[in-house]
Amino acid sequence: MKKLLLGSALAAASFTSTATIVEMNTSQGVIEINLFDQQTPKTVANFLSYVQDDSYNETVIHRSVSNFVIQGGGFTFSDSLDAITTKPAVENEPVFSNVKGTIAMAKLSGDANSATSQWFFNITDNSTALDTQNGGFTVFGQITAASQSTLDKIAALVHCGETPVVDITAEQCASTDVTISSANLVTIQNVAVMDDDPNSAAGLTVTENTLIDSDTSTDSSSSSGGGLIWLLSAFLLAVPRLKRAK
Repeated sequence: MKKLLLGSALAAASFTSTATIVEMNTSQGVIEINLFDQQTPKTVANFLSYVQDDSYNETVIHRSVSNFVIQGGGFTFSDSLDAITTKPAVENEPVFSNVKGTIAMAKLSGDANSATSQWFFNITDNSTALDTQNGGFTVFGQITAASQSTLDKIAALVHCGETPVVDITAEQCASTDVTISSANLVTIQNVAVMDDDPNSAAGLTVTENTLIDSDTSTDSSSSSGGGLIWLLSAFLLAVPRLKRAK
C-alpha cells in the first residue's frame, strides 16, 4: 500500500474507500491519483470519460496560485489557449474535504452542478473556503505522497500571471515582447488508468466534508470564501503578454 497524503486541518475520517488509480504524466513529473469511485461515482465516471477518450492528452496547466491550487484539464495551446471539447456537466458530490493533496472539480461561479472537464489540485488546506462555497467543490481523488514533489515543482516555477512557465524569466514575463510556445508551458502528456479495480486502494484515510452540512448560507459564493469564486470550469486565462513564438 502506498503512503497517502493526509488532510491536516480537519480530523481525518476512515472510510471503506475504494479507488481506481490513474497516472498523470506531466512535463514536470508524474502525479498518481487514487479516485474515490464509491463516494463520488458520477464525478469519477465523468473524469474517466475524458481520460478514456484522450481529452487530457497534451493539455496544459493553465493556472497555478501560490498556497492555493494548481488547475488544468481545460486547454491545449497553439497560438493561444484553446478550450477542449467538454461533455455535459456533472452533478456535484461534495463528500470529501478540500485538504492538501486532493483533486477536485472546478466549476462556474453560482452553479454547483456546472463542472465539466477542469479540475484542480489543492496544494494547501482549502477546506474553510471551498468545502461550502458554491455548494462545495467536489473532491474526487487523492494523490500519493510521492506525487507531491511534482506539484511542488510546478508551484515553484516562474509564473507569467497565473501561468507556470519554463525557460522564461520573471523579467521576460514582465516584458510586452515576450513570446511563448507550448514548450514553455507545463504539459499533461497523457493520463492513464494504472489499476481499474475499484478495490485497488481500499482503506484510504480521507477527510470528510463536515462543513457543507453546517453551512446555512443560501449563496455560498458570498461566504468566507467569496474571493475565490473565479474557480471556473471555463476559466479563460488572461495572459495578454504571451504570444506564440515565431
